[in-house]
Amino acid sequence: MTVPRPGDPIPGLYCPPVAEPDAALVAEVDARIAAWVRKEDVCPPQWQEGLIGFAVGRAVALQYPDHASIDHLMAAAELLAAENVVDDCYVEDFGGSPEGLGARLVIAQSALDPAHLTGPYQGDWERGVQGDEALRSYRTAVRDFEAIATPAQADRFRHDMARLHLGYLAEATWKLDGRVPAAWEYLTMRQFNNFRPCLTITDAVAGYELAAELYALPEVQEAVALACNATTIVNDLYSYTKELDMRHPHLNLPIVLAAGTGDHRGAYLGAVQVHNDLMRAFEDAAGRLRGRHHSLDRFLGGLTAWVLGNHHWHRTNTGRYTLPDFWS
Repeated sequence: MTVPRPGDPIPGLYCPPVAEPDAALVAEVDARIAAWVRKEDVCPPQWQEGLIGFAVGRAVALQYPDHASIDHLMAAAELLAAENVVDDCYVEDFGGSPEGLGARLVIAQSALDPAHLTGPYQGDWERGVQGDEALRSYRTAVRDFEAIATPAQADRFRHDMARLHLGYLAEATWKLDGRVPAAWEYLTMRQFNNFRPCLTITDAVAGYELAAELYALPEVQEAVALACNATTIVNDLYSYTKELDMRHPHLNLPIVLAAGTGDHRGAYLGAVQVHNDLMRAFEDAAGRLRGRHHSLDRFLGGLTAWVLGNHHWHRTNTGRYTLPDFWS
């Protein structure tokens, strides 16, 4: 088997290619994100350059090719940046911890879904949210998203963020318990702790709305879940070596699969197959839905574009991701 070079796709991974985004668009979004990070002071100063260097502009340009305007794309970029800030500050190694995570995430959710309190407590909440960089990132990003979304789309986003936070808590519990979950448990958790909030705003970013009665159909929800699961396993695969080197190694699908066998190469290749099965299941589910309604067809196209663009961003982001040596 040919050894992959930096920037090559993972051997055997099924994911159709996409073209590079417009360089001028990427540069414009990156410049606006840098200005937003500094103006709104949305993360601790020592991490600002890292957030700016995350290549948010390239990510969203790849993931939302059907965006209605630069302002619509910026709303998605701010949400992506804010989700990374909260993940880093509250959940991951940059200050996060599984201890006390539930309490932090409830307050974080309130930055998206405002608390309605009484008397002086409302002021206490306002000061608490405004005084924390991570909470401020959520609050300012969702404010700008609400400017381009309908109320129903904003509410959908808030619910999907609550799903994400629930997934964070499941993974944190396993860390506290010192337990590696079974593969089916891990994959179930990943259906919550995944990129869903990014995928399900594709209609808002494109400037239209998928009606709630279509979005809520079980077969549409199945397609959404499969797309989100597939693209999240891509993250597991490309992040594998980076996460092994972290101070507190993360759970990912190859690590979970290897826990019972010790066969790390076989587990990694097995995770590639899981991804491929999820991708083909998504394509099948989307195919069964196409032709029912124009806006649903467009939404399914947006999901597909996000999945393919996200893979391209991971594959070519060689400063952040390297592949394990399983093919030499």
